[in-house]
Amino acid sequence: MLVNYKNVNIYHKDGDYVLSGVNFHIDEGEFIYLIGRVGSGKSSLLKTIYFEMDIVEADEAVVLEQNVLTMKRKQIPALRRQMGIIFQDFQLLSDRSVYHNLLFVLKATGWKDKKKMNERIDEVLNEVGMAEKKDAMPHELSGGEQQRIAIARAILNTPKLIIADEPTGNLDPETADNILKLLKGISQTGTAVVMSTHNIAMLDKYPGVVYRCNDGKLEDVTNNYNQMSMTEDESPDESRVDYSAREEL
Repeated sequence: MLVNYKNVNIYHKDGDYVLSGVNFHIDEGEFIYLIGRVGSGKSSLLKTIYFEMDIVEADEAVVLEQNVLTMKRKQIPALRRQMGIIFQDFQLLSDRSVYHNLLFVLKATGWKDKKKMNERIDEVLNEVGMAEKKDAMPHELSGGEQQRIAIARAILNTPKLIIADEPTGNLDPETADNILKLLKGISQTGTAVVMSTHNIAMLDKYPGVVYRCNDGKLEDVTNNYNQMSMTEDESPDESRVDYSAREEL
């Protein structure tokens, strides 16, 4: 198990709680959605997993086999290297090319061999279908292309876990669909993916485990969604999608 939370309480810095009594786990290869209204705690939950927010109260809080309640700050960089993080606004370095964005990450995470770094960059760009954009600058790319580069960056170090905070929030529906398809494919290679989203229609087309943040609680609502498999040529039939959670968004 990559993440195991039992009765975790998550607080803002001002002391107000965000979520209480959180029971949440991530296994290898799982594809997990977090849904809920803006401000309901989705991003805060994700931030605790990559150590941007502290957990101070829990019966158990384990991330990548590390007890979060007792670990030292100096252990965080090594744990983060086992994760890939994808943001809604891409967060690419605007002053350097795609290649140098990816090279920067490899150097920062301890890679030394230039040949191996170049090979790895070529591998991930091929995987996300962006090999021809290797020398492009971020401003020369569309939003979907930038997000593909962000995904390439996230998988550089073959992470056990990818954390994606609204990765399709700034994208048109067709591009969002392509990004979800890519992330789903990554999960099928054994890397777990957990993502927050408001794109409820995708939950039927790309099934996964679904958690909802609502009124300070986290609940597993997977069974509320029809998870019928669909071929790539089919579009979601809205009559089959349970939109009961839309009011929560």
